[in-house]
Amino acid sequence: MAIPHLDLSSLRVLVAEDNPHMRSILRMLLTGYGIRRIFEAEDGASALEMIGSRDPDLLLVDWMMPILDGADLTRIVRRSPEPNCYVPIIAVTAHTQRQRVIAARDCGVTEVMCKPVSARGLYLRIANCVLNQRDFVRTKGYFGPDRRRFQSPTFLGAERRGVRRDDGYTLDGPGEVDQSHFETNTRDSMIS
Repeated sequence: MAIPHLDLSSLRVLVAEDNPHMRSILRMLLTGYGIRRIFEAEDGASALEMIGSRDPDLLLVDWMMPILDGADLTRIVRRSPEPNCYVPIIAVTAHTQRQRVIAARDCGVTEVMCKPVSARGLYLRIANCVLNQRDFVRTKGYFGPDRRRFQSPTFLGAERRGVRRDDGYTLDGPGEVDQSHFETNTRDSMIS
């Protein structure tokens, strides 16, 4: 797999990690990618405060933190007003069991990064957030990036994406958050 070269210098990244050594490693990696605006929070509550004041373009969230863990922080961010609800979230976790990764996905994270973190792995996840922004989906129990990474053109079932259903359930009232958010200019300006 070819690694795309992106100009990430304009990206604002918030790192929410309770371990100071891991924060240092993540900061070093992000700086190595050319990212200059890196904000750090030592727990989920501090991260939540910083989201409103620092307006990050990307969150790196440790899954096991005091006060607010990664799951709670992700749920709160996804319920927040636009545009913060659309911020890409990369969950960083040492818990790599399949059910934990699925639980993180079901909370609304964009990507999952398992510890130990590699420079290549983190860069590819950030590049994926920039280059392959996914549509957001709102259902009765979920709001976040579309959990399905591909569309199957041969699937013809009733739950096929894009098929209108009159089930009496409306997702949003007038003036509420759109279900899809894509900023082509931001993405295109980062590709070099």
